Amino acid sequence: MKHAEVKNRIIETASFLFYKNGYNSTGINQIIAEAGIAKATLYNHFKSKEEICLAYLKFKNINFLTDFQSFTQSRKKGKDQILAIFDFLKLFYQDKDFNGCWCIKTVSEIPKDNEIIRNEIQSQKNSFIDIITQLVKHNIEGINGEQVNSLSRQIYLLYESAVGESHLHQQDWPIIESKKLCEKIIA
Repeated sequence: MKHAEVKNRIIETASFLFYKNGYNSTGINQIIAEAGIAKATLYNHFKSKEEICLAYLKFKNINFLTDFQSFTQSRKKGKDQILAIFDFLKLFYQDKDFNGCWCIKTVSEIPKDNEIIRNEIQSQKNSFIDIITQLVKHNIEGINGEQVNSLSRQIYLLYESAVGESHLHQQDWPIIESKKLCEKIIA
């Protein structure tokens, strides 16, 4: 198997395990066993569990953002594209493997002084806010830059709370109610 294929298998395996079981509950030996590789092979690709975690976070984020942007842009221009944020989340929630936000799960498990992972998560969240900002900017007319930024952060907070609460309650009502609140603030 090629070098890149092995690395991708490790990342995919670790991503599944970290997201399902948590970062702290997933050991290196479990990743090795599930990926069907030798310990030396893992360490040829990653120097530490932290490096694997960073690859996991990036892997999840790239796939999420690609799917998110495709989904929202497939909707009719205007408020429908913004509200599609919550329709996307509802589909994400309905996935059999839904286990909340991988970033929040991970940041809750790392030591406060782990700036490397914390910075990656903050970067991902800021990128998501930027994407929401672009949606607002291109789909709502008559608001200035400061209003765009404020509205984007409000929508982001609605989305993030809907992720956490739908995971906590194991129901989709937080997503539905967040969409209704979003409809009110973009009216």
